[in-house]
Amino acid sequence: MENHNAVISKFYTAFRDHDAKAMSECYHPEIEFSDPVFVKLRGKDASKMWIMLIERSKGKLHINFSDVQSDENLGSAKWIATYLFSKTNRNVINNVKAKFEFKDGLIIKHTDDFDLWKWSRMAFGFKGLLLGWTNLMQNKIRETAKNSLSQFRGS
Repeated sequence: MENHNAVISKFYTAFRDHDAKAMSECYHPEIEFSDPVFVKLRGKDASKMWIMLIERSKGKLHINFSDVQSDENLGSAKWIATYLFSKTNRNVINNVKAKFEFKDGLIIKHTDDFDLWKWSRMAFGFKGLLLGWTNLMQNKIRETAKNSLSQFRGS
């Protein structure tokens, strides 16, 4: 559906332009967002996650998106984020497949999928190569991200 394609395109264009407010406008108030790091963020937490990521990138986040598709209820896109991971100052190129569900013309469910082990190798180097596939490290990554978002909300 053209309208849903426009919503997805607006979302990623705003992300590319570091405009978290415009990204949030694409989300339904009852949004649920999940990816391999941020699991089941609901409502304002989903929007605040994007605000945090944009602000912490300090203008060094580059977004490209493609293959935007949708119908009455569902949509999808591919996107690539290129940035310096702030904790290690290592370059990351993250290839993501996004799926969407819509309600009232807005995104109500947004699920991103990417290879967390591959991401951890880029973000953490040798440590990520050795341990990034383990539940222990992946859960630590999730816990650290959750704590970062919690601290960001409190600031």
